[in-house]
Amino acid sequence: MPKAYVFERYGGPEAEALVEQDRPVPGPGELLVAVRAAGVNPVDWKQRSGYARPGQTARELPAVFGNEAAGVVEEVGPEVTGFAVGDEVFGNPVAGGYAEYALLPVTVTAHKPAAVSFTDAAALPVAAATAYDGVRQLDLPAGATLLVTGAGGGVGVAAVQIARAFGLRVVGVAGAGKKDLVESLGAVHVPSGPGFAEGVRAAAPDGVDAVYDLVGGDVLRAAAELVPDRTKLITAGGKDIVAELGGAPVARARNAAVLDEVAKLVVDGRLRPYVTETFPLDRAAEALRKVEAGHATGKIVLEVAR
Repeated sequence: MPKAYVFERYGGPEAEALVEQDRPVPGPGELLVAVRAAGVNPVDWKQRSGYARPGQTARELPAVFGNEAAGVVEEVGPEVTGFAVGDEVFGNPVAGGYAEYALLPVTVTAHKPAAVSFTDAAALPVAAATAYDGVRQLDLPAGATLLVTGAGGGVGVAAVQIARAFGLRVVGVAGAGKKDLVESLGAVHVPSGPGFAEGVRAAAPDGVDAVYDLVGGDVLRAAAELVPDRTKLITAGGKDIVAELGGAPVARARNAAVLDEVAKLVVDGRLRPYVTETFPLDRAAEALRKVEAGHATGKIVLEVAR
């Protein structure tokens, strides 16, 4: 039977297990995909802890981890057009991507370009698409200055690159150990920690035109003081407090068109998924611990052997 990495109840790491499950059957508008790679994201462990987006129903347990996957179409469900068995695809799974087989809805699935590896493609549906949606939402003119907090993480690395591809000047706040990474992406690095706002003012003496926050909490509050127009303050890390600061959460499109756009950026060489570490499926716990500890640089991806 196919293997999958699941959480059997809501809670901490003790709720996780590698199990065998029946091969899923695609329903209307779904694809059965033989997974080749699955991205690991903070939202994965948050969902295990009980987090759900507003309006999202509780998941049936045991629930498979993972919100992004890439692989090969094994079976096409009813009412599906535009996809065929053997197609290489990537997208957001219906119910988890840390598995040998996953169901992907066609509404958030795109064809993988031949020039993009499965590993890189698996890093795009959450991190890169979130980054893309946020930069588009800010709608800044070329030459404007964007501040990105959490610039060394999976979404941050993509946001910096996408902003640079759109002609923006970027100031990236990240740990001192990520200085070389942030600068290699074309951003001005400012060390994170207390007083980072002063570093931003020094790096951008004319001020910043917008803030894309990926940290939340006190970092978001301090960053908000740096942008005069709070409609240009967005966050993927502090949705609970951003409204009181005059900003807004990142508005996610969650559609195949955005996936096509980020894949084109990769093919064009303007976006590097920056996968820094890979793990086999049977080491999913180790990969998840790295992300949960908050020390991951770039993206971590599970590779599923065939």
